[in-house]
Amino acid sequence: MQPHSFVVLLFELSLVLTAAKLGGLGARKLRLPVVLGELFAGVVLGNIGLLGTDLFEIIEHDPSIEVLAELGVILLMFEVGVESTVPELMRVGRSALLVALLGVAAPFLLGFFTVRTLFPGFSFWLDIFIGATLCATSVGISARVLKDIGKVKSVEGRTILGAAIVDDVLGLVILAVVVALIGTAADPSQVESPGMASEITVIILKAFGFLVVGIVLGLLFSKPLYRWAAKVELSGMLLTLSLTLCFTFSYLAHKFGLAPIVGAFSAGLILGPDHSKIFMQQEEQTLERLLVPLSTLFVPIFFLHMGMQVDLKALFSFEAITVGIVLSIAAVVGKMASAGGILPGKDGPDRWAVAIGMVPRGEVGLIFAGLGAQMEVGGEPLLSPALYAAVIMMVFITTAMTPPLLLKRLRKIKS
Repeated sequence: MQPHSFVVLLFELSLVLTAAKLGGLGARKLRLPVVLGELFAGVVLGNIGLLGTDLFEIIEHDPSIEVLAELGVILLMFEVGVESTVPELMRVGRSALLVALLGVAAPFLLGFFTVRTLFPGFSFWLDIFIGATLCATSVGISARVLKDIGKVKSVEGRTILGAAIVDDVLGLVILAVVVALIGTAADPSQVESPGMASEITVIILKAFGFLVVGIVLGLLFSKPLYRWAAKVELSGMLLTLSLTLCFTFSYLAHKFGLAPIVGAFSAGLILGPDHSKIFMQQEEQTLERLLVPLSTLFVPIFFLHMGMQVDLKALFSFEAITVGIVLSIAAVVGKMASAGGILPGKDGPDRWAVAIGMVPRGEVGLIFAGLGAQMEVGGEPLLSPALYAAVIMMVFITTAMTPPLLLKRLRKIKS
């Protein structure tokens, strides 16, 4: 039985990876982010049963594929952390910091109150979670556009990337707080209980405490550990140590009641320029380059698996379309409000280019959606199939609209 199960998994992986690459290729031909193609490929595979075949149904419900998808998102957040080092966070200017703060607060509040007002039948926790899904910015989407046009080092590029990095940190903290609150609340309907404020405070302190203490300890002890590992002169030793750090922090985050992706992101933040020098001396390439084969294998599985959870019948329901449109409008308007964080000055960045660069949700929005579909409140999924589809629609719209708008704005500035 076991050999057969393994062989079936190999066949499933061949289908999943082929579909993901074909979807990514199609998206690139349409000048859309590759992640949208991988997600769309998952939607197709997950709903091919509507044509009368159950060929791919086994993949959608295979726990082995689900585990590999979870590993993919852990590696993805580790990569984001590696590319967003602590020195970079410390160097963000006042404008980038203000843009980030507004870019988190405005979408969260707008999303929460909009859904609370227009859809009073939703639970308080669902309103909070939907607000949280609108917070984070997909730094990868904007970074790709900036790189394509050669504006990464421009004042707009530095502001967008700096703000997006801070955005991710704040978004993950909010996610950690929301997930922990939903997971620990004995009675989710008692949202105004006297102990709720203190519970929120404790969870916020735990989230920030884990990030700060973990990163500080990591910075203190990781460099000597990496220097020792380099002296061992064993092939792959530094990469193995990095992955061990990633998985250990993910586990510790879970034990603290936080999402494992928070731990993976924290582990990546620890590995700064000094670690890169050790990698270059020992392996002759950076950690980012060494992680490429792993992310190429596992990350597309995550996006395709997320797409497979979308029920097309639910997506075309009145609830999904209505909520999806409302969320998309709130998501765009909320991020455009971050333009108010640009300080006036002759050499300052173009405020609308920066605001547009903060709009895409991309992979971060998909991570939020996946967690929402897994969590339960009162024995029911926090995100129903229709609401999950609505969040996916919001991710599609905000991610697809950003590249052409940002390119147009940046070229207008250039000219």
